[in-house]
Amino acid sequence: MEQFTEQAYDWDECLDKIRSKYGENYRILHKKTIRLGGFLGLFTREGIEVTGYIPNRYGSGGLMSFAPPAVNGHAVTGNSGMPREPGVSREPGSLREPGSLREPLDFEEAKRRVLAAAGKDPAIQQVLTTVQEIKEKINQGPQGAPEEHPNLRRLRECFDLNDFSPAYRETIFSRIRKECSLETLEDFDALQDAALEMIGESIRIFQEKPPARPPRIMILVGPTGVGKTTTIAKLAAVYGLPNSGKKPLRVRMITIDSLRIGARSQIEAYGEIMGIPVAYVDNQEELRKTVALYSEGVDLILIDTFGKSPRDAVKLGEMKHILDACGSRAELHLAVMAATKTSDLQDILRQFEPFGYQSVIITKMDETIRMGNVISVMAEKGKSLSYITTGQTVPTDIQRADAAALLCGLEGFKVDRKKMEERFPVDKYDEIQWGR
Repeated sequence: MEQFTEQAYDWDECLDKIRSKYGENYRILHKKTIRLGGFLGLFTREGIEVTGYIPNRYGSGGLMSFAPPAVNGHAVTGNSGMPREPGVSREPGSLREPGSLREPLDFEEAKRRVLAAAGKDPAIQQVLTTVQEIKEKINQGPQGAPEEHPNLRRLRECFDLNDFSPAYRETIFSRIRKECSLETLEDFDALQDAALEMIGESIRIFQEKPPARPPRIMILVGPTGVGKTTTIAKLAAVYGLPNSGKKPLRVRMITIDSLRIGARSQIEAYGEIMGIPVAYVDNQEELRKTVALYSEGVDLILIDTFGKSPRDAVKLGEMKHILDACGSRAELHLAVMAATKTSDLQDILRQFEPFGYQSVIITKMDETIRMGNVISVMAEKGKSLSYITTGQTVPTDIQRADAAALLCGLEGFKVDRKKMEERFPVDKYDEIQWGR
């Protein structure tokens, strides 16, 4: 192989000099800009310097044509002074002729030419065989993938039935493949139990604890129509009325939802029935004063808020400004409906994130038979559940969030309730007597 270096004032002139000396059989390796001419370092002009080589010829089939080296991002070879499409050669015997759109030679023809040029080297023969095997596997596409176990397909149907998000579902199935034995895989009931345990482990339950000093302040935020006012009334009844012989807490309700038609009369009616005082505030200063007024001799303050679209950033900002009056002691709970579709649920959680809510209350569980959306999004966002409401009746249709209960409500799964309750016991701290 012969190397060469040529200089000229421009690219075309340089290629003409190369062709005149070496013909059309050349390969360009490198091109750079230099200064040419002048006298004693003065009056020089910009030019180029090109380095290349003359390849050897092999066999009787003409030159072997491989993609030439690139110059400034373009492959360059003989017959033209213009950069060419990378990998395209115009010499006799090349894989593509100039201007041709023919398909490349098939693998066997290319293999024959390579072996002829290399003298049938055994090492090259092995490489070509391996390349052919890889090519065949790629061409097989999805049909070449191993078929999924029938029990895994049945389990996927259960996940689809409950509207689990694709990302959550694949996380669970990845764990199943890693952690479940072949024996478990062959037993569908055992496989279901394993999947249910994994789902249960992903459910986070809000851990209630008494405040450092009373009163405990609970604020409910959320979109319009999710049932915040009714949920506030249910919580007031659970903790403020005698229940199963437990001494009731001293409860007060505050609402900043006085502008919505009927909201004030609704919570006022609940307060009169339960004998629990209700206060109305319109701004941050009024809320601060009311909370301070209730801070003596009260165990629990429940604050209802006006509902707004999670996309109404201005109104959400106004509400957050008002709620700042409660200080860092307050617990914020985001209320969302169980029937909310997965994508909307993700948007709601994200839009209310600036409030710094500690947990989520799932409302209107009785209006849907699918809970996979809620479980998926809560797990993906790392959020805990505090309460679940299942109807309009005050105070019975509310309960503490319970992983076992959620699992038992899944469609299509055969759930061993006793086993799930033992695996995910209910937090026994439900007799909350703050300040007693």
